[in-house]
Amino acid sequence: MSKPTLFNPQQSPQAQQAQAPQEQQAPHGLASASAFRRRLNRNYAAYTVGVVMLVGVLGVLEHFGMSKQWLGFSFLLLTVLVYAGIGVLSRTTDPVEYYVAGRRVPAFYNGMAAGADWMSAASFLGMAGSLYLSGYGGLAFVLGWTGGFCLVALLLAPYLRRFARFTVPDFLAERFDSRGLRVMGAAAAVLVSFIYLVAQIYAVGLITTRLTGLTFEIGVFVGLGGVLVCSFLGGMRAVTWTQVAQYIIMILAYVLPVMWLSVQQTGGPLPQLTAGRQLQQITAREQALLQDPKELEVRALYERSARDYERMIAELPQSLDLERQAASQRIARLKAEDAPLAQIQAAEKLRAALPRTEVQAREQWAWAAHQQHQRAQPLAGMPPHARPFAGNPDGTPEEREAFELSRRNFVALVLVLMVGTAGLPHILTRYYTTPSVAEARTSVAWSLFFIALLYLSAPALAVLLKHEVFTHLVGMPIAELPSWVRQWMRVDPGLLSIQDVNQDGILQLAELRVGGDVIMLITPELAGLPYVLSAMVAAGALAAALSTADGLLLTISSALSHDIYYRVLHPAASATQRVTVSKALLLATALTAAAVATQKPADILLLVSAAFSLAGATLVPVLVGGIFWRRANKHGAAAAMLTGLGVTLYYMISAHAGLRQALGLSGDPQLWWGIQPVAAALFGLPAGILALVAVSLLTPPPPAPAQAVQRRLHEI
Repeated sequence: MSKPTLFNPQQSPQAQQAQAPQEQQAPHGLASASAFRRRLNRNYAAYTVGVVMLVGVLGVLEHFGMSKQWLGFSFLLLTVLVYAGIGVLSRTTDPVEYYVAGRRVPAFYNGMAAGADWMSAASFLGMAGSLYLSGYGGLAFVLGWTGGFCLVALLLAPYLRRFARFTVPDFLAERFDSRGLRVMGAAAAVLVSFIYLVAQIYAVGLITTRLTGLTFEIGVFVGLGGVLVCSFLGGMRAVTWTQVAQYIIMILAYVLPVMWLSVQQTGGPLPQLTAGRQLQQITAREQALLQDPKELEVRALYERSARDYERMIAELPQSLDLERQAASQRIARLKAEDAPLAQIQAAEKLRAALPRTEVQAREQWAWAAHQQHQRAQPLAGMPPHARPFAGNPDGTPEEREAFELSRRNFVALVLVLMVGTAGLPHILTRYYTTPSVAEARTSVAWSLFFIALLYLSAPALAVLLKHEVFTHLVGMPIAELPSWVRQWMRVDPGLLSIQDVNQDGILQLAELRVGGDVIMLITPELAGLPYVLSAMVAAGALAAALSTADGLLLTISSALSHDIYYRVLHPAASATQRVTVSKALLLATALTAAAVATQKPADILLLVSAAFSLAGATLVPVLVGGIFWRRANKHGAAAAMLTGLGVTLYYMISAHAGLRQALGLSGDPQLWWGIQPVAAALFGLPAGILALVAVSLLTPPPPAPAQAVQRRLHEI
């Protein structure tokens, strides 16, 4: 047996015993593992030095006139080529290697890979954006996502590793002695992972577009190639080693610009220690903007526009006819004046965009009125950055109610994100790859360490960015805005848009609309840093999206090929057939997700939050119940999954205005106890637990094989 080598390892002693509940390592196995770790250390140290040298070389080339487009192409091409090379060298048809990387990934590197798997586009892009837009309230994401790994370490990772199979549905099928639960578990894994995957593919398209200048739709499919080269040939083995490489790029891309920005603003390289001083300046600037006459003028204009929409709704259907007549008259006037063709075409597009029916007009104008009311809020709808919760606990009854609702939603979101983290199949599968149960526990600790390196920087970054926007960008003549502002407006006006409402030629805060998904990407340009750092940040964001997309694609294809095709439909399939089917399904899933992502269904953070709610409510009750409660049976597990999923989906749809509009539902959103739909699992989770307990107690105990599986999980 040859020794394992980085990116092209051979079958190890641990992989040969993959089906055993506990692994026994011989002295030769320990020596081989030690040599493997040393080889990994050397190769990844050389890789890290190479990345730093690449940034330095491109920085020098930028100084001597290399164009921004070529810098972007260089980062995109070189990093994806590295990932592709790892994927090709890690190709395999061995199921143990393909599904769980041979079960021999050291805890340190598995923690790094899990950190990359976890730090998706939502973390890399959305975290700083959420903290920028929500202030203190955005810390719920930091607390919830990191706290979830404590649940993984205590309740799930070591027990699932001791179980020693390939997938989460594997566990459900054997623990509850039920083929039906295998199918349900596979369906839940596919649903949760696909929603999450669409968000990652959307981010891949966004970043590729910024780096290359391609249109968003083309950028999605170009970036998709980068996803596939990492996971298609080598499965979990390729994904693991590419994720380690991707983590190194993304942490450098996140931390270096933040430190540079901190040095520029405060003179110190540790933003965590200096952000408090900047926060005080932001608070003073917020007070000035609240009293600024120009800001008040713009807010009044937005409020007037909102009232106009409300008046048009009240006067339907006559108002719709008047709008059509006015649009036609404008087109006729432009033609009569021999106006430029572009103006005539723009007017025709506006007429074509008018609602076709009274129902459509009511929905569109109601949504527009809501948007205008939002733009008319103080500080462009953002809360004061240092204020913990909305309202005032010692104020009027309305202020006290607002305070209570804000605090309640903060705690609810933290809880849902913690539980959702513990239920994500692609994260749980990550801990199937370690050599032993002990290394699985250690691996979770390393995961937390590597994730904390980014999460401790995100709140400080949000403060530094807001300081830049409030003190430098706001108040600048619109004609003198930097070129990157117009470039991002062309990529997607929903990400960045400016509207000179009061026609004074000066940018007010209320006239600037910034989406959370773009905050991190504009950091270097906003701070006036060299473009090479902008390209590096985009490459880091691309690495974050690719790493998570790889893990999600593999989870979906494994659920379909291993749990449905092999375990249910074709048990006699050979190892090669199983892996081949998995690759075909992986490709089909990737193309489907890319097609959905090109429609821009929602912002990244909303999609990811929906995946967390569904994962927490659907999978966590049955996983934890199956591990710790011997009386839990297949009837209770099925009831728990269906109930948790049903309640969570129902609340998401009924409480979210955008989903109701997309599904054609009438009426206003209905909130339960004021909880926002982003925390829908707050209701689905207890409903699932109650269903598990009640149905399990009302039906016969689980059979002896199922009880034996549960006992084995707790053996030392």
